Order: sequence, then structure tokens, then C-alpha cells
Amino acid sequence: SNCLSVVPVETEFSRKRAIDQSSCNKDYSCLNGFCPSFVTVHGARPKKVGAAARTAARTRPAGAAEFLLPEPEKPVLGSTPYGIIVTGVGGTGVVTIGAILGMAAHLEGKGCGMIDMAGLAQKGGAVYSHVKLALAPGDIHAIRVAAGDADLILGCDLVVSGTKRVLAAVRKGETGVLVNTAEIYPGDFTRNADFSLPSERIKRAIRQAAGEGAHFVDASGIATALLGNSIAANMFMLGHAYQRGLVPLGAAAIRRAIELNGEAVEMNLSAFEWGRRMAADPQAVEAAVAPLKAPTAVHHLSQTLDEIVERRIRFLTAYQNQAYADRYKAAVGRVRAAETAKVPGSSSLTEAVARYLFKLMAYKDEYEVARLYTDGTFAAQVAAAFEGDLRFEFHLAPPILGRQDRHTGLPKKMRFGPWMMRAFGFLAKLKGLRGTPLDIFGYSEDRRLERRLISDYEALIDELSADLSPTNCAVAVALASIPEKIRGYGYVKRRQLAAAKAEEAELLAQYRAGTPAMKVAAE
Repeated sequence: SNCLSVVPVETEFSRKRAIDQSSCNKDYSCLNGFCPSFVTVHGARPKKVGAAARTAARTRPAGAAEFLLPEPEKPVLGSTPYGIIVTGVGGTGVVTIGAILGMAAHLEGKGCGMIDMAGLAQKGGAVYSHVKLALAPGDIHAIRVAAGDADLILGCDLVVSGTKRVLAAVRKGETGVLVNTAEIYPGDFTRNADFSLPSERIKRAIRQAAGEGAHFVDASGIATALLGNSIAANMFMLGHAYQRGLVPLGAAAIRRAIELNGEAVEMNLSAFEWGRRMAADPQAVEAAVAPLKAPTAVHHLSQTLDEIVERRIRFLTAYQNQAYADRYKAAVGRVRAAETAKVPGSSSLTEAVARYLFKLMAYKDEYEVARLYTDGTFAAQVAAAFEGDLRFEFHLAPPILGRQDRHTGLPKKMRFGPWMMRAFGFLAKLKGLRGTPLDIFGYSEDRRLERRLISDYEALIDELSADLSPTNCAVAVALASIPEKIRGYGYVKRRQLAAAKAEEAELLAQYRAGTPAMKVAAE
């Protein structure tokens, strides 16, 4: 779909995909994806923190002093205008933040100048909003915040905030730099599934430019948990900056400007107050957010080789049975013994085999799709994310029905209603038929291919173990990691397989020829 709302999620079992509900433009082109994990949840509202917790963060009248937020010591406007750069991406409300600041300044009788620098940016493109605040309009002679002229960088996006044009405006130790740490992926991700943001490098650059003035906060994650919408992150950032004493305007004027703007008023007011509270009492906000941000087991990444193996043994036992898991355990054990003996101190080959033999063995067939929908994990994820009178619609292309798109000749997806959950429950109980003569799904081209990939990989790792040495270990690891390139489902997987097999053949030739590790690393 080339949609930026299809975002990466790093899990124990490699990178997966999720839909960012806040930025989704509802064209539903993602439903054409062949993977059976796409589900439409009708009647759903994004879940957010309870009303009591939301109220607790708001500024309260006398009589509820425990919830009052102290007024920060704000900058005093003088003859020199106060320069603010708001950075972010198109479609997330960056320009709105500038407009709110401008209206708040107008309400207080102060001068304000704004210029939005969006270039060709639309949804997902870089946006810079320059804001100058002064005691009177006549004090502002140039609106653009020049190099070394920024008093506040309100970084609503990490990548845009780390650009040279933004950091050039920073005065080290003087400019307040507040940055949202959420990783918002650019268009490169739609063309490269392995694209990763250099987040730590960007943070280091910001810290180097700003010194002690740099502050980072997961505004998107907190806003989504508290308010059910990541779009609230920018207003959360404004509240956070205000409470840190970085905005030379009054809270009352900002609230009134939010009301006059007229868009999602309650959410934006709440986001502003939550941002203030995050600056004043971060522990209280983290406590409110923690239950809603608690990672699922699959998002906890293994820290040791033993943990990697044990988690996969448990998974394969649930996937099929103990014997199937023992087959995996024995294969990994053989590789580990060989690597320990032949390349002392190394475990990289064993880890690669532990990850990628599992990936091949846990192929997503009809029984596994049914199990994943009915083992309770899916229900828990939905319950954590949504509320309302929920009704599921599943988007599947069962090969047993054999429907094809008349234009492309590819399998055609069909819609199945809530009754499919009962069918999944029945099908999941039949997983014991997998690989037996009674497995009607096992006769398909895809299932035969997946079983062959497992046996081929087992033969490969036996060969790697037999001839392993410190010289060729890097090549062996690269070979054992080839299944990482085999992604997707059905015909998508077959397309990926062709390229992966070509790379495997080249590496295997190098391994058998005794190619040194340095040559492989250089390539």
C-alpha cells in the first residue's frame, strides 16, 4: 500500500507490522496485503486512560490542591524577540502548534510572527514552523529564526529535529530543546523493509548541539496511552515545554487559543495538561501510563542465547507438540557443540540457527493462523487497544477455495465475519494433523515448499557444523541467516525465496571454497 501508517514493530520473532490508528487515513489499501493477519474491527474506539486518571492531571480549583500544577518561571520578553522552531512531519498538527502560539500571543496583546516551511511536505514530510514572540508586533523585524537565534526547539519529530538546519539555530547551553523520541518512519521504509532510523546517533547530535538544554520524552507513546491518539503528542509537547519554563505565554491564553481553534478541543486541552504534569511530576504520569504501555511477551527481546532457545522451544511446543520442539532443540544443540569446539568463545552461528531454524519451523499455515487468533493473545491485544461494541471482519484468501483476481491472476482475498472465530477454534484443535496424510492443507504447493525449506536448512547447518572454523565462521553465520530474507505469505513468500536462494548459492560456493571471513565482511 506504500502507506506510512503501516509501521514496524520490533518483536522477539523479528520485525512485524502494525497499523498506526492515529495517522491512518482510512483508505484501507493495506487490506490488500496477502498476510492473514489483517482484521477490521468495527464499532471500535481507541482505548485511553480512564476519566478519573485524566481528571487527576488537570489543573484543579481550590480544594483539590494535590492536583494543582505550579506555575513555572517563564521567560520575560524584552526588546529581542523570542524565537521558537516547531519541527515535525506533515499531517500531525505541527502548523497547528504555531497557530495556537500565535493566537495565545494575540490574546495577551503581544506581538507574534509565524512562517511555516513545509516545502513539498504533505503527510509524513518534514515541516518547520518558525515563531517569533515579542512584547509588540513592531519589535519583530524578521520571522525566520536564524542560526544561533532559537530560544526553544519544540521537536515533535526526532529526525526533523536533528537536521542541520534546526541544530544550526541552537545556542549550546542556552536554547531549550525538547524532542519527542517516537520513531516516525519516513517514506524510505515503504521501499526498504529493513530501513531503521539512526535514533541514537540523532540524539547524540542533538545533545552535542544543545548541551544541558536537551530533553527527550516519548510524547507519542504517552499521548497514545493516555488519550488514545498519537496526534495529541504535539500538544503534549507544548504543555511539557510550558511547564519547563520555555514558553513566554500564559497557560490561560494557550487554553483559550485551543478552544478557539475548535479542533478536538477536549483532547488537546487534556494533552496540554498531561504534558505540563509530565514536566512537573513525571513519576505520576509514568504510573498512569505504565499499565497501558506494558509490553506483551513477544515485545520483550531475549537477552541471552539460552533465553532465545527456551522461548522458541515453548512456542514450538504450543505450535505443534513436544516432539517437534525437541527436533528444534536437538538441531540447535548440535550446532552449539560444534561451534564451541571449533570456534571457542563464539556463539554467533548458534544464535543464527536458533533464530532462523525456528522461523522456518514455525511457518504460518492454516492451523497456526487459527491458533494465533484463538489462544487468547489476539483477544488481549484487541481489549488493550479498543473499547466499544466490537465486531470482527477477517480478510483471508484460503487456498482451498482457490479464488483469483481476474486482472492479476493472484489469489483474491475474501471477507469473513465474526463467525470465523468459531471456525478458527475448531481448526486450531486439528493442528495434530499437520504433516500427516490427513492434512488436506499440507498437499498445497506452499505447504510442501515450507516443509522442504526446513529439511534443506537442517542439511545446511549439518554441513556448516562439519566444516566450521574460525576462518569461515562469518560466512557460516551469513548462510544460516538467509531465512531472514524469506518473508511474507503465499506468493509473496515465493517471490522472496527466489532472491534468497540466489544469495544462498553464492555464499555456499564461497564457504565450500574456503573464502576468508574478511572478504565476506567487505562485500
